Amino acid sequence: MKVSSVRTFIPSKDFESSKAFYTQFGFIEDPVSPDLSLFENNGCVFFLQRFYSKEFAENLMFQLVVNDIETAYKSASKIEPKTKLTDITQESWGKVFYLYGPAGELWHVTQLNQAT
Repeated sequence: MKVSSVRTFIPSKDFESSKAFYTQFGFIEDPVSPDLSLFENNGCVFFLQRFYSKEFAENLMFQLVVNDIETAYKSASKIEPKTKLTDITQESWGKVFYLYGPAGELWHVTQLNQAT
């Protein structure tokens, strides 16, 4: 078996607010149906669905690996309405900040250390 992609389905408490959140964060929306949209940035893809489960959404986490964490942080800082956003911290493996989506999903936005 050769896997070419894994695509997750992210819940939305308010579908329109979540679509706006991900668009502002730099993803391009491609509507699939009235209840489902595909979001893409540089070949990274996920589905946003008109479905909400509090327990599921608030336990859902992603690691978004970026090449430039400062640029990603600037994009996250401009999202309206505001969601919870932490400062960038340095870890032994790289830099990270945490961004909560509108349904409570947690994004670990990460810039990994370069191998020497």
